[in-house]
Order: sequence, then C-alpha cells, then structure tokens
Amino acid sequence: MTTFIRQQTEQTERLILSPNAAFSDASQGRQRPEPPCPIRTCFARDADRILHSKAFRRLKHKTQVFLSPEGDHFRTRMTHTLEVVSIAKTIARALRLNEDLTVAIACGHDIGHTPFGHAGERALNSITGSFRHNEQSLRAADKLEKSGAGLNLTYEVRDGILNHTSSGSPSTAEGKVVQISDRLAYVCHDTDDAIRAGVITAESLPRNIISALGKGYSQRVNSLVTDVIENSLLTGTVSYSDPMRSIMQEFYGFLYETVYVNPEVKSEERKVLGILERLYEYYLKAPIELPNDYIALLPRDGAEQTVTDYIAGMTDRYAINTFTKLFIPL
Repeated sequence: MTTFIRQQTEQTERLILSPNAAFSDASQGRQRPEPPCPIRTCFARDADRILHSKAFRRLKHKTQVFLSPEGDHFRTRMTHTLEVVSIAKTIARALRLNEDLTVAIACGHDIGHTPFGHAGERALNSITGSFRHNEQSLRAADKLEKSGAGLNLTYEVRDGILNHTSSGSPSTAEGKVVQISDRLAYVCHDTDDAIRAGVITAESLPRNIISALGKGYSQRVNSLVTDVIENSLLTGTVSYSDPMRSIMQEFYGFLYETVYVNPEVKSEERKVLGILERLYEYYLKAPIELPNDYIALLPRDGAEQTVTDYIAGMTDRYAINTFTKLFIPL
C-alpha cells in the first residue's frame, strides 16, 4: 500500500513537470544501492536526511558575514540556507522543476561551511593550501555524517551541492536554480545586514541598482526572482536576462568594495586566522585529543584531513570556546 504512494508521486511528476526537470524515477542513483523509501521519492528522502543531519543543525551558530554581531536579526549560515530554500522553491515551482531535488540541494549546499563565514573559509584555505566550502559540503555529506558512513545521497543532489558556487556547472536545472538562488539570496540579505549594521545606507546603493531592483529587501528579491523566472521561461535555460545579469554584477561589485572588504567588517579577520591556525597546529600535533568520532576517522583519512574536518565543522562559539580553553589561562 505505502509503496504505491511513492510510485504515485513519481507518476505525477511525469504528468506535471517540465521536460527540463529531473525526474525522481530516473535518478542516477546512490553511491551504495539501498531499497527505495515506500513513501518518499529519492530526492525528498535526501532532503530529509540533510535536514536531520548534525552538520545542518550546526549552521545556526555559524556566521554569514558579520562576526559576532550585536543583534538578533543578522543572518547566520542557517537563515541564509533557509532563504535560499525559499527562493529556489519559488523559482523551481514556476518553472515546473523538481521541488524535492531543489530543496535537497539548497538544504545541503553549505553544510560544510567553516566557522566565521567566508573569513573562516579563507583562513582554512591559507592554512591547508586547498579548502573550498562546496567541496567540504559534499565531503560532510559523503564521508563525515553518521560517524563516517555518510548520508548516501543521490547523484543529482551531490552534483548540485558540489557545483553551487559561481564557478560550478550543475548537471540539472534544479542545481542551476540553487546556484542562482544562493547568490541572489546573499547579495540581497548581505545588503540588508550591512544597512542594519550601519556599514552602508540604503541611499548609498548605486542609483541604477535602486531603479532596477527597488529600494527595499523584499523588492530586490522579488525583482530578481521575477527576472529569472521570466527569462528562463523565454529561453528554456535557467538564467537572468542580460540586463539583469549586468545589474547583478554591478551589485556584487558594490558589495565587495563597500562591505566584504570594508575595514570595519574585515577588522576581525586576522583574529579568525590566528584562532584557526592555533587550533589546527595544536590538533595536528596531538590528534589523540580530538573527539572520539574524529579519532575513529584517523586511520581512514589521516591527521591533516581529520583535523581540517574537525575545524571546518566547528561553530563560531565552539571554536572560540575551544581556543579559550586551550590557549588562554584562567
């Protein structure tokens, strides 16, 4: 009886989704074969696995842009992820794409992100010589969750997670939706947070950006989402129109100059590098002091990778508390 529920959902997908959609019954499958869920499609099952993972739960205590902001309304990596989910679902539904796949990719796209936002990512890249949060997100899903067994996600979800950054090339339209939604979300909400923090003012945005997108956060999101939907329906490819793509490039350039490399925002980045460097050096010399879950992975992954995984998985406050405990005498 319950098996029919999943099959009915898969049949419904065939009736209502666009030919450009990824169909659940045509997935390229998992790394390790397993019986299908009798109720959920494979992509819906993946979304649930990510949502219930420890890596996903830790996102609520990881910084987006502003480190240890004084206020409750600044975005965290968790709220960023939820905004990406919402935006991506809206676009996928309008384009008749697979919403379950879209949600799964969006939920998982940042689960490997470091503490302290992109400052932490740059620090770990400097320390290790090669660290990218999209690669670490896939690694968290494949190798770290469930005590090293991984979540055994479908190929399509794994591909979307790995390729969600601007340099990636997702193999599905749903992956492309998440890729666009990720940048759309953070450009709009980082502007909102920067205005809240007093780093910029609403009036300081370039006039043509305000003219094209509107004055407020909701207007800007709506303008960008509408453009993606309309242009994608017109061209058959998930993308902005050429004029809006130019606006987005200018918008990001403005944020980069005024927010992302702003001395006030960057002032704490040297501290982030110092904290993560000291933690990395300490645990590399004494890997036996890692938590038991990570000690168990040492024979498989080696000390350098295991220490990197441990630090990348830390929340901001856990990293600070661990540093304080190890290096700051009472």
